[in-house]
Amino acid sequence: MPVKKVANKTSKTGKKPKKKKTKLPAKLVKYLEAAGVSHEILTHRTVYTAIDAANTLKRKMNEIAKSLLVKADKDYYLVLLPADHNLDFKKLAACISAQTERQVKVVKIPGEKIMESALKVKAGAMSAFGGLHKVPVIIDKGLVRAKKAVFSAGSHNHSVEMAVKDFIDLEKAVPGTIGVKKKIKKQAVTKPKRKKK
Repeated sequence: MPVKKVANKTSKTGKKPKKKKTKLPAKLVKYLEAAGVSHEILTHRTVYTAIDAANTLKRKMNEIAKSLLVKADKDYYLVLLPADHNLDFKKLAACISAQTERQVKVVKIPGEKIMESALKVKAGAMSAFGGLHKVPVIIDKGLVRAKKAVFSAGSHNHSVEMAVKDFIDLEKAVPGTIGVKKKIKKQAVTKPKRKKK
């Protein structure tokens, strides 16, 4: 079967259409206001990853919280790591096992459809606030070291900046060593070839 190529759509003016901005969830605003916690809502261009948010907001990677929904055996957890860390599944299993006093056998990241049905949110609309989703929060100690951090608001165009201590208190987040710093490969610099005369 031949592969169908889709061209970039342009408007009659020849410009690419703008990406549709997502709204700041009203439920999150009410949640933060009811908690009375000091925070700042940041509006920014559309981002899909924590690394993209760090670049857009011109923040250090360890000040951006990456949010992951994980399933440990039959239970769901919201896990937060610095943007430049990957989740260590064995360390997370050990952390959850210590908290629940029962051995966790399988830790995995569920697919988007399971996330949508488990949390009743659309893909990409999960915030970092487990209390909104009725899911316990585990936060990597690397993120705890930052005084302030930027957390997902459940919108591609908004984030919440607040003191990490306030976030931990609000979410009753459990700190743990659950991440591993990403090894970023440096790109080799290639010198331009000289033309022979």
